[in-house]
Amino acid sequence: MPNYPIERKRAVINKMASPQPPAIAQLSKDEGISEATLYNWRNQARQKGQLMPDADAGSSDLSATDRFNAVLETAALPEAELAEYCRKKGLYPEQIERWKQACLSGCDTRPLMTQQDTAKLRKEDKIKISRLEKELYRKEKALAEAAAIIILQKKLAPLLGEEDA
Repeated sequence: MPNYPIERKRAVINKMASPQPPAIAQLSKDEGISEATLYNWRNQARQKGQLMPDADAGSSDLSATDRFNAVLETAALPEAELAEYCRKKGLYPEQIERWKQACLSGCDTRPLMTQQDTAKLRKEDKIKISRLEKELYRKEKALAEAAAIIILQKKLAPLLGEEDA
């Protein structure tokens, strides 16, 4: 496996990080670097938190990791710097805001149910509880009956002259 100079690797990664990145196959042909190496470099850059869109994918097709990284990178930026960042990455500030809201709603632990949903679940739960209580009552009754039969068999066996096995 050839060892590429750091400057060349950075230049190729910058091409892959551009808003309209070339396809990996095309970049491989142009640069003379294997596709596997390019995929590896892209994955390494993503792991370091760099925004790396897939080739032939618009900004809406960024991976969840890339969207999260974009939100993190822009969290403390003022509006002017955010706009500059978005221009550089080929994004819109509205997209960043939507992604931020999605991240925040994903962290929200409160249930997002309406009163109708809650009432419906309560009704379903009551029906299920009632059905289970009836089944439990039936099984307890059958168990008590079986226990009574066993006791009667034990008492009847000596009267009939049968021995315990």
